[in-house]
Amino acid sequence: MIILTTLNARYSHTSMGLRYLLANMDELLPHTAIAEFTIQQRPLDIVEKLLQSAPKIIALGVYIWNIQESTEVVTLIKQIAPETVIILGGPEVSHEWQEQLIVAQADYLLTGWAELEFSPLCSQILNNNLPEQKVIECPPPALDHINMPYDYYSDEDIANRVIYVEASRGCPFKCEFCLSALDKTSWPFDLNKFLSAMEKLYQRGTRRFKFVDRTFNLKVETTLQILNFFYERLDSQLHLHFELVPDHLPDRLKESIARFPSGALQFEIGIQTLNVEVQQRISRKQDNAKSLKNLDWLRENRVHIHADLIMGLPGETLEQFSYSFDELVRLGMPEIQVGILKRLRGSPISRHTEAFKMRYNPLPPYNLLCNSTIDFVNMQRLSRFARYWEMVGNSGRFKETLPIVLGDNPFKRFMAFSDWLYETTDQTHKINLDRLFKLIFEWLLTTGEERNSCLDVLRIDFKAIGSGRIIKWLQPEKI
Repeated sequence: MIILTTLNARYSHTSMGLRYLLANMDELLPHTAIAEFTIQQRPLDIVEKLLQSAPKIIALGVYIWNIQESTEVVTLIKQIAPETVIILGGPEVSHEWQEQLIVAQADYLLTGWAELEFSPLCSQILNNNLPEQKVIECPPPALDHINMPYDYYSDEDIANRVIYVEASRGCPFKCEFCLSALDKTSWPFDLNKFLSAMEKLYQRGTRRFKFVDRTFNLKVETTLQILNFFYERLDSQLHLHFELVPDHLPDRLKESIARFPSGALQFEIGIQTLNVEVQQRISRKQDNAKSLKNLDWLRENRVHIHADLIMGLPGETLEQFSYSFDELVRLGMPEIQVGILKRLRGSPISRHTEAFKMRYNPLPPYNLLCNSTIDFVNMQRLSRFARYWEMVGNSGRFKETLPIVLGDNPFKRFMAFSDWLYETTDQTHKINLDRLFKLIFEWLLTTGEERNSCLDVLRIDFKAIGSGRIIKWLQPEKI
């Protein structure tokens, strides 16, 4: 028995990687099963479930979000059933693995794209023909040699979980904070085979497709064919998520996008920074004027935009970051994902470590702690800023109130609110909604905002979210 397993960040997520392995098991397919868990489950409980069928091999997908829990799972398995063969794979253990405890405890490690290497390794193990080499490097295979994974999404997955798909792999760009900088180019899957697989998923009831392609709009002809495929099957439930290059939106693509109704398309667009000097430093090619113009056009054409910014890039100051943030607020982006720079294992960003005194957390998620332009105290402030922005700016609960919070100087105002909120609550998590409404109201009063005007917009927002709560101080009889 072979078990393919991983710990997802939450139940709604699925592992496309495990399903790729399963699809390429060949004659071992009948003896292979998937068992997915979440990082919220106790490692001891996970191990109990994994060992119930006394598997010969357990293969574990390891990522930045599950490395700590995965290490504990492997440690426990080797303590309870040391004869069980553990095979590791995934981006977290594909680079700089030499000093990782989880690798030391496992039997084998497949680095890179393991779809075609995994089944032969299992066959060797099951035939007691054990490879001498513990670490096996897996170079990118030709994509037409890989069986697609989509038949292995279950009916439960389709009904309740995110369905991940990819029309291409790799990335031609070299942004140094990203592991995709290590790719030589972008490789497309055979489009006819891919669309045939999408048709099967659609006929099975899938309506939410999340594309993991790094550069979905890189080849416009392919992008147009995929969008047209889904437009011909458009219904009120269809929702498509893509990651787009921000400065590459030719008119033909705009025409195709504009046909879709509100709510059908969601684009994740990495801006990261609008500072040209920093962009050049991290090998990021981006036409900022085109990017901002395209963001504005997409917003006007009913596309939900998830725009990404990174705090802590080498050499970027608080003031420079604030410009990028303020520009996205000015454009009315519905979601601005504010993240702290992380040093992903193997990513080229490490070349700036000494020059800019980049000091990272040695523990996952390897977030930046300070650098030559932002000290530790201010990095902590930024970290809280990002957390509170998720709660207030990205939650969609404060559409009327947020413009008053941000005023004419969005970054400066929200940073002041963030500082006040932390000083007042000493919390960045577990602030319930009722209390958050009241805290926003109290902070607005400290800035000199008029009491009744603040109450009016908070009432509108409270009513809009359809909450069953009753907040007495908001005078619910007026809502």
